Amino acid sequence: MSGALSECRSVLLTGASRDIGLQIVKDLAKKTERSAPIIATARNPAAAEDLQRVAKEYSGVHVVTLDVTSQASIDAAVEEVSPLVGAERLNYLEILTAEEMLKTFESNTVSPLMVTVAFLPLLRAAATRRSGMGIHRAAVINMSSILASIQLNCGALAEFKCYPYRASKAALNMVTRCLAVDLESEGILCVAVHPGWVRTDMGGPDLSVEESVSSILSLLAGLSEKDHGGYLDYTGNTLPW
Repeated sequence: MSGALSECRSVLLTGASRDIGLQIVKDLAKKTERSAPIIATARNPAAAEDLQRVAKEYSGVHVVTLDVTSQASIDAAVEEVSPLVGAERLNYLEILTAEEMLKTFESNTVSPLMVTVAFLPLLRAAATRRSGMGIHRAAVINMSSILASIQLNCGALAEFKCYPYRASKAALNMVTRCLAVDLESEGILCVAVHPGWVRTDMGGPDLSVEESVSSILSLLAGLSEKDHGGYLDYTGNTLPW
């Protein structure tokens, strides 16, 4: 083992009872120069016979119970793992509640999709009355964010660490693309728009609300087939997914 892997002071693996997770545990355990712990987690360690055999063969492998769908199980695993890693700690461990993630996804991803589904009969009816593609016919415009861009999550933009917001907006982009595929034949335009870094309670210092809205309305007025399924900022520039 060479490079960064050899310098890891501790490793925690989820889903280590079989397949890829189990093989990673085996390969790491075979590197005899490793003195740091390998924490291999499984939902039901007692039933993970192959993993138990690896743990018996290699003293550096520690099997820990972890059901990733249970917050109580996650908390218990953290308590068990902490003494194992000691002062070195884990290379990476983000503390975040499932409730916060789910609430934000419901607001930013699920709800916009459900509203679209509910109004779909009216959108379809409107689309039958005109031709072409644009807001003059029928359109779904989802308010996204530049922070949804996976490619742009670097440099200054990476300093914004809000996992729920970023992930839910990235998911909204995927929802927009899926809608674009499904509704294209019916002439319903679907676009995700970043409104700019607006001076609101949740936004930043770049634009006033009035400036953002004025730019967005100008953008919407010019949308056509070429923008269908796109991810645009308030000026009409295409953003990388």
